Amino acid sequence: MIIDLTISNLDLINKLEKQFPYFFLSENQIINDIGYNVFSKYFIYVEESNIIGFVNYFDIYDRFEIANIFVEDIYRNKKIGSKMLEHLIMLGEKKNIKNITLEVKKDNFAAINLYKKYYFEIVAIRKQYYQGIDGLLMERKMM
Repeated sequence: MIIDLTISNLDLINKLEKQFPYFFLSENQIINDIGYNVFSKYFIYVEESNIIGFVNYFDIYDRFEIANIFVEDIYRNKKIGSKMLEHLIMLGEKKNIKNITLEVKKDNFAAINLYKKYYFEIVAIRKQYYQGIDGLLMERKMM
């Protein structure tokens, strides 16, 4: 099940921080981001009361920019990333956005293949963007 994170579900924000401490911002930073940054959005994928994935994206007028999309290691290759990406694309279709963009390490083949499956194309290379590894800027046109 996919659930939007809002200030009203602080228990989930706290749980998210505890489950992904190596990756995520603190609970206060997430609350500040959700509460004061009108562009920043989060949703989580929950199964049997466990948060097993999340997406953080920016809804910037006529486009979405994915900041983070993450699935716990033990739940990978179970179509959860696909479900979250499909959910984001559906949200974009409802809002009539023009495109969705993201950056990914050029050696993250699993993620790149997932994005290509959903018609994202490489539009630029950011040299040594990730601690010496090139980043790929990918885009899915929506209109």
